[in-house]
Amino acid sequence: MIKIILPDGSTREYEKGVKVYDVTKDISEGLARVALGAVVNKEIKGMQESIYEDSTFKVVKFEDYEGRQIFWHTSAHIMALAVQRLYPDVKFAIGPAIDNGFYYDFDTEHRFAPEDLEKIESEMKKIVKENYVLERYEMPRDEALEYFKNKNEVYKVDLIENLPPDEVISFYELDEFTDLCKGPHLYDIKKVKAIKLTSIAGAYWHGDENNKMLQRIYGITFEKKKDLDEYLERLEEAKKRDHRKLGKELELFSMQEEGPGFPFFHPKGMTLRNILENYWREEHVKRGYGEIKTPLILSEELWHQSGHWDHYKENMYLTKIDNSDYAIKPMNCPGSILIYKSNMYSYRDFPIRMGELGLVHRHELSGALHGLMRVRSFTQDDAHIYCLPSQVKDELKRVIDLADDMYNVFGFKYHVELSTRPEDSMGTEEQWDMAISSLREVLEEKEIEFVINEGDGAFYGPKIDFHLEDAIGRTWQCGTIQLDFQMPERFDLTYIDRDNEKKRPVMIHRTILGSIERFLGILIEHFAGKFPLWISPIQVSILPISDKFNDYSFDLMEDLKAQGIRVEVDNRSEKIGYKIREAQLQRIPYMLIVGEKEVENKLVSVRKIDDGDIGQMEVKSFVDRIMNEIQTKSI
Repeated sequence: MIKIILPDGSTREYEKGVKVYDVTKDISEGLARVALGAVVNKEIKGMQESIYEDSTFKVVKFEDYEGRQIFWHTSAHIMALAVQRLYPDVKFAIGPAIDNGFYYDFDTEHRFAPEDLEKIESEMKKIVKENYVLERYEMPRDEALEYFKNKNEVYKVDLIENLPPDEVISFYELDEFTDLCKGPHLYDIKKVKAIKLTSIAGAYWHGDENNKMLQRIYGITFEKKKDLDEYLERLEEAKKRDHRKLGKELELFSMQEEGPGFPFFHPKGMTLRNILENYWREEHVKRGYGEIKTPLILSEELWHQSGHWDHYKENMYLTKIDNSDYAIKPMNCPGSILIYKSNMYSYRDFPIRMGELGLVHRHELSGALHGLMRVRSFTQDDAHIYCLPSQVKDELKRVIDLADDMYNVFGFKYHVELSTRPEDSMGTEEQWDMAISSLREVLEEKEIEFVINEGDGAFYGPKIDFHLEDAIGRTWQCGTIQLDFQMPERFDLTYIDRDNEKKRPVMIHRTILGSIERFLGILIEHFAGKFPLWISPIQVSILPISDKFNDYSFDLMEDLKAQGIRVEVDNRSEKIGYKIREAQLQRIPYMLIVGEKEVENKLVSVRKIDDGDIGQMEVKSFVDRIMNEIQTKSI
């Protein structure tokens, strides 16, 4: 018998091998009807999967992140079956769930066009009505290879050949479509009621431009049509919020052909960026971080020592200096390590917290570049914490608290993922188990719910990732905390312990914003360019009704500037309605209308971007109002 521990702490006993569906039905038949799966010992499982050990157990529905992952993973298989029926020559690559739906990569002579998406959607709807149950089974490695070789499924063969020798090879069967797949999946497909295929893109196999370009179809599904309609409305809203469009309109940044993937920040964009970086600095000084700056170019030898060369060289830019090989840094950690090594530390010196707004360069495929969201040069808000083993948990908790504080300032909700050891990694099983356990225990002690993201850790250690939810419900992976036992060994980092012996510190790598560029892109879209007053590049626009009020307007501008307010005067010879519309288009939070009454009485007539006219007031009252808004970082 095995014990199943439910979220309320109650325990039930079942025979080993009990299905998730049977446990759910035993809890409640009504719950079993709406459940999509369960989180079992922090791992997402479908209803048809079995449980073989004592486990925690939480049922998930569509409104849960894990439930949507099950739902959308199954939807990718429904799409694959539809494509197989319509285009029999197709070969299948991979088809995962993503944060907003799913995709599948196909290899076929037929070039997919937008009108094909409608045909595939229609076929998917037919398949759902046929109400298949997904069957899961396992197969020995040799049989699995033979099975896919006979079907000429070259991508599945490649996947199996690259699996670890002890990996369980499982399949899911949906009518005549059988896929190599770990799961999890829905028990059956009848809940997939609303379907929309959204786009077609190219994708290199394994993300390598030397491999064949495949065709990727993206889609999304829901249990109810009204949810799909709301999602499509959000997509339209997302187009309006596109940071590339707004970045150009608001004169924040541009992308130039002469620097593909390298953003150009304009004066207003630099104002926004500097405010964000200064806020970052203030928060880190409060928490005992020292800021460092490390070189952009470092010896190639350093990257061999760190392990980045073996795991990352295809993404690195290389150069020669004095006939020696160098690399432009793709990561900041080796530079921080060299600063650590320039001194000898005692156990009394720990923890040592070094923060760096470090510019890094990584070669991204041209097809993956996307405004500020995916670039080739970006500034990571990095920090490296060197601590004693006994301090690890407390330091991890402090980082989580810092992330929570900073995200709340911008009004972001978030969920957390714990990513475990990838196939391409360094270190022993024991080190990885210890590191994963430490991260898991900290999250549990902080009572933070999290999802296990198997195999997605950094090559040197497991990590906690923060996924922020924006104003229209999209999620963005930003902050990350990585626990590293490898770099201290590879670089022979030491300190003198209380017993006068040399010991090895533990290293924590972490970012909060992720990268300054990407976070700015997220902020632009989150606020639709209407930034909170405290970070708005221009906070106040003074709009004189006619030229004769320009002198008062410029005097007022100087008074506001003296108090640290970012202000401009629109002294063009245009009608006031035109000036107001222009200020609205520039998303300027406050407009001050200046006419005869305002000049005579030393007043301002105030308009707020979303509230319209809020009346006349004395200049001091206006300044007090907005200074309070700035100081409290009101959103």
